[in-house]
Amino acid sequence: MSPENFVRSVFGVRMPRIVYGTAWKQEKTAALVEKAIRTGFRGIDTACQPKHYHEAGVGEGIAACMQAGIVTREDLYLQTKFTPRDGQDPQKIPYDPDAGLSDQVAQSIRCSLKNLQTSYLDCLVLHSPLANRQQLLEVWQAMEKAFADGLAKQLGISNCYELKTLAFLYDAAAVKPAVLQNRFYADTAYDRSLRDFCRQQGILYQSFWTLTANPGVLADRVLKSLAAKYGRSSAQVFFRFLTQSGIIPLTGTTSEQHMREDLAIFDFELTTGECDSIDRLLV
Repeated sequence: MSPENFVRSVFGVRMPRIVYGTAWKQEKTAALVEKAIRTGFRGIDTACQPKHYHEAGVGEGIAACMQAGIVTREDLYLQTKFTPRDGQDPQKIPYDPDAGLSDQVAQSIRCSLKNLQTSYLDCLVLHSPLANRQQLLEVWQAMEKAFADGLAKQLGISNCYELKTLAFLYDAAAVKPAVLQNRFYADTAYDRSLRDFCRQQGILYQSFWTLTANPGVLADRVLKSLAAKYGRSSAQVFFRFLTQSGIIPLTGTTSEQHMREDLAIFDFELTTGECDSIDRLLV
């Protein structure tokens, strides 16, 4: 990826404008992460959640690319998550479920660093808000300790769909969230109020489930017309629209061809009017 295809967070962390997601890949994770990096991806998203992610496989894929001289650690944006107990498989919790929340966070981070074969994370994300604000703050403060100790360069939150929750966390946090990662679909009105808040506060918004949840948008004549005009797929046009709108999409494709197409979205640019025509579909 060329330098113009990165953004910098309010913490100065360099983040690609499209990120490779590693959920649901299990035993294929290492090979797919290696393929993604060899193809050109420089941002990897994962989680310390064996239920949906094979985090150690992510580390293996990265290590293979580093050993081959393709990348250094500094070339990569590496993001993982602390997943609260109710989001874990009870048989595979990567920390002591009976420990206090702060200890759970610390244990999860140690597990992630070992799995990913790294000494630091570019971003540590809370996988979802907790049951109440007291617990949310306890977990966030444990994440802030990781930030203070140099284990995470910035912090973020995922699956947070209530503006009042994000605003509360932002106001209460000593280390403000730098990233919000959410599903991007009609059921949440495409997070318009949350995205407005993120723009105001300098929080980078990441989208996941971006293509799967929007088949109607991808099939719309507006997307199809623009795809024909630019000689691209509807998915490429949609991803390009998102990046031009300040959104960082995650892609979890297993196809090398689609990986190349996803990275090629920066080879063309939509006009303001064309972006507006797509934006009107998101209602």
